[in-house]
Amino acid sequence: MKPREKLTMMDKIIRELEDVVNSQTSLLKKVAQLEAENINLGDKFLEGKLPDMHEHVDATLTEASALLNDYRQIHADFIIDNKLDEVLPEDGDKS
Repeated sequence: MKPREKLTMMDKIIRELEDVVNSQTSLLKKVAQLEAENINLGDKFLEGKLPDMHEHVDATLTEASALLNDYRQIHADFIIDNKLDEVLPEDGDKS
């Protein structure tokens, strides 16, 4: 795979990882909302299950965020290593 093609794929992966982080953030907010609502409800079943779920989702969010940050660095290094940050000549320019 050519470096430009690989960079395009890496860009796509970064967007998808960002989507995962955003989804996990939304999920964590929903679980926290359920926990808050259950304070008024006082359901013992939910009281026993929701904190574990919150912890699991939070751990997944932390892992996804770390993966995204690490991959962004790999992406940046790839751009530098393959000189993809340099301006490309125009299609008609052969200099």
